[in-house]
Amino acid sequence: MAYYYNKDELKNQLEIEQIFDLFELFGGNPSYSGDDVIISDTICHNLPNEGSHKLYYYNSTKLCHCYTNCGSFDIFELAIKVAKLQWHKDWELYDAMHYIAQYFGIDGEAPLEESPELPDWEIFERHKFTIPRKQLIQLPEYNPIILTKFSYPRILSWEQEGISAATARRNLIGYYPAEEQITIPHFDIDNRLVGLRGRFLGADMAERFGKYRPLVINGIQYSHPLSMNLYNLNNTKDNIRANRVAIVFESEKSALMYSSYYGVANDISVACCGSNLSSQQVQLLIDCGAREIIVAFDRDFTEISDDTFMRLKKKLQSIYKKYNNEIKITAIFDKEMLTGVHDSPIDQGPEKFEYLLKHRIIPK
Repeated sequence: MAYYYNKDELKNQLEIEQIFDLFELFGGNPSYSGDDVIISDTICHNLPNEGSHKLYYYNSTKLCHCYTNCGSFDIFELAIKVAKLQWHKDWELYDAMHYIAQYFGIDGEAPLEESPELPDWEIFERHKFTIPRKQLIQLPEYNPIILTKFSYPRILSWEQEGISAATARRNLIGYYPAEEQITIPHFDIDNRLVGLRGRFLGADMAERFGKYRPLVINGIQYSHPLSMNLYNLNNTKDNIRANRVAIVFESEKSALMYSSYYGVANDISVACCGSNLSSQQVQLLIDCGAREIIVAFDRDFTEISDDTFMRLKKKLQSIYKKYNNEIKITAIFDKEMLTGVHDSPIDQGPEKFEYLLKHRIIPK
């Protein structure tokens, strides 16, 4: 079903928090500069974690500006660039507007079928951009033989944090000595290898490049759009179907920790590898039979009602508003601050996690 969107009206509807969510979704590692500016990696012409932190979004003008290559453009043009670079999709303006509107649950004007009075040329222009609302993107597959190039030692620092050696082995967590990185393979729901992420062990490299980045081996970058997949879903899809509930953490380590504490037979965890939920990720869980999604994002705030607290609260409310008509949304929200700053809800062990889980909220 094709909807009509007014470009300027849609652009003006988007609040800066939603723009921030899109930058996160696109892998830009965004940060705020004051209340009116977002700074991101240059995902307009680079893959995630490759560019410099010189892509700016100015809420006053509703424009992005890349200070290294691309100049000025709006959020829809950024989506077109990201779709081409990361998803290998040739989008036009309507595609970008439709994607963003659907992502935030913004309705367009009357469907094509309800507008028979449109001139023929306008019907054609709208019809040719029609995108199925629930269409899922299948990611390209990498040759799994690359996994034989790594060693698979015990990772004692992870074991001390709560990730068992058995869980690490089962999930093919390895080590790449050339880059001093722990290797984390990402599989899709059908067990196809769709990405490889590395986690730096050295503090210097982690500070320069971020803790996580796609592995590059022999000139091949094993990247994938994180928002198009859910880490660990290949392992937990049957349990999610049986229990009709899924717990969504931010990081792979949190999902591995959950699996270590509760065992393979009880594992209903996945990781979105970010701090947002995309339409594709929600649809993957719905297709697995989930009737409830428990959002278990990190506690990044220091104090109740500080800026970070309010942003997390708004983000959870946005997720609820966007998806609650399709599936029940609840959230772990550590208002009692039982965990540490930047901790996942499971980082302090199963006892505190189960308390937080029991007292989860509906983020209306």
